[in-house]
Amino acid sequence: MLIGVISDTHLYDRAFELPKAVFDEFSNVDLIIHCGDVTDKEILDSLKDLAKVVAVKGNMDYLNLPRKEILEINDIKIGVIHGDVVYPRGDRLKLRLLGKEMGVDVLISGHTHTPFIDDCRDILLLNPGSPTVPRCPLKSIMKLSVEDKLEAKLIPIEE
Repeated sequence: MLIGVISDTHLYDRAFELPKAVFDEFSNVDLIIHCGDVTDKEILDSLKDLAKVVAVKGNMDYLNLPRKEILEINDIKIGVIHGDVVYPRGDRLKLRLLGKEMGVDVLISGHTHTPFIDDCRDILLLNPGSPTVPRCPLKSIMKLSVEDKLEAKLIPIEE
């Protein structure tokens, strides 16, 4: 299964549109995970035209979304959170401990607007960054392949 992962789109409070490259990259995925700060239902509706969407609530969201999700795909448990309850922001040790507490193999979060792939041996931590308002020089999304092995790939978004 191929999963598109996105976070911190911030439409229309900080960005006016989702880059076309996001739709191009997600055109072949089976599932899209949005890690929060969607800020407008329209983005979820647009993504649903491509694949099934699972989304969690971010600190800027008014949408009625869950704070966390746990998915089981091919015997792999994937936790999805926004990450705003982890302090300091993006603390990987605390994310790892939260993932262990949730009983997941993979924990995907957002909130930092900065991407990372961190294999902690007992849990894979992922953050797709932001395709619209990054806090680093790179606008990004991610793809996660869940087959015999897990493979996460960061996808830079060019304007």
